[in-house]
Amino acid sequence: MFTPEVEAASREEIEQIQLKRLQQTVQMVFEQVPFYCDKLNELEIGSKSIQERTDLSELPFTTKENLRDHYPFGLLAIPKEELARVHASSGTSGKPTVVGYTKNDLINWGEMVARAIVAAGGKSTDMIHNAYGYGLFTGGLGIHGGIQALGASAIPISSGNTERQMMLLQDFQPNGICGTPSYMISLGEKLESKGIHPSSIGLSYGIFGAEPWSETMRARLESMFGIKALDIYGLSEVMGPGVSFECHEAQEGLHIAEDHFMVEVIDPKTLQPLTEGEFGELVFTSLTKEALPVIRYRTGDIAALTTEKCKCGRTSARMTRVKGRTDDMLIIRGVNVFPSELERVLLGVNDLVPHYQIHRIKQGAMESARVHVELCERFYNGIGSDLEHEAVQQLKRTISQQLKSACLVSVDIVLEQPGAIPRSEGKAIRVIDSRDKECEGVV
Repeated sequence: MFTPEVEAASREEIEQIQLKRLQQTVQMVFEQVPFYCDKLNELEIGSKSIQERTDLSELPFTTKENLRDHYPFGLLAIPKEELARVHASSGTSGKPTVVGYTKNDLINWGEMVARAIVAAGGKSTDMIHNAYGYGLFTGGLGIHGGIQALGASAIPISSGNTERQMMLLQDFQPNGICGTPSYMISLGEKLESKGIHPSSIGLSYGIFGAEPWSETMRARLESMFGIKALDIYGLSEVMGPGVSFECHEAQEGLHIAEDHFMVEVIDPKTLQPLTEGEFGELVFTSLTKEALPVIRYRTGDIAALTTEKCKCGRTSARMTRVKGRTDDMLIIRGVNVFPSELERVLLGVNDLVPHYQIHRIKQGAMESARVHVELCERFYNGIGSDLEHEAVQQLKRTISQQLKSACLVSVDIVLEQPGAIPRSEGKAIRVIDSRDKECEGVV
């Protein structure tokens, strides 16, 4: 462990730390952030009663829309001149969400990511290939800060430029690699196309995140690269990567940095708290952030929690791997299903490669889906490149039956030739909304 005094603390010690820091945080936002001052006053939570607060459910929620409404710096708890760094979301659907950090925030963030690297099996003597994008996206610089905090050597390659990535992986022989799982699959395929087995690089572990991914994807990555594949979770509005992470001993839930965050799971419709083990929307409250503290931030990510002690010795609460997002959930002929559930089935089919797109479509008054997925080279060559071959039709029927059995949904399957699905150099685009238009091919 990087910080065993915290990571292996008793539940009582963790809760004492959280209560003290929660009260300090609420006092700070009440005094320094007008948005929160107004919200707390509406709930009749005044300055004198803040120190008596021990129940998160009495506090107001914060949403992504709140950050956008106060773009760019309206939710800061410090003067803009005191910022050490600024990050922002992509802003593809309007103004981005902007987040700020003080020098101390960056130190804390680096420590959280260092914990994740150690939990993955990393050491201070390691060299780590960082293929997350550098820039306003928190992934690249967030992981970089953790590598530095650990004292390891960073290869700041960023995302893209796959040919150069392959060269450096072979020449530098790093111990660990970080990036989105979809890009790692693309990178592995590219190595294989050059006659280079990805496992020959000598990697020991990979730290992957920034998008939901299934256990089947984990198995593919581990087999392809000969590594332990670990999940890391975070989002810019809360901090960035390192909010929670898997350990290599168990790979069973992500350990939450509870000395820096309090976490809840709520029903996204009723907004009521759910009990341990129930799946719902993750809600985070920051406890140590100085520049942009957040109270009960609704992430939109679906997961469940457990406080059961892990076999690695860590005592922090763990969240399951993210099942999906509230805004990504598909309603296919009246059945709710997440893309990750479809992925689990698709990646288990030997004649397919792990690249797919799900098109949301309309069939009459009902919403449905058309799933585009790629054939592997071996199968495609075996049918003489004939997508009308009977073997293709049989494979479609098999996939449809497996999806029906596992996910209780019927979808249209479109089998594509190898290379037809666009490869991602960052977050993969898995779901395409084609409900207002007819989309026949992949995009």
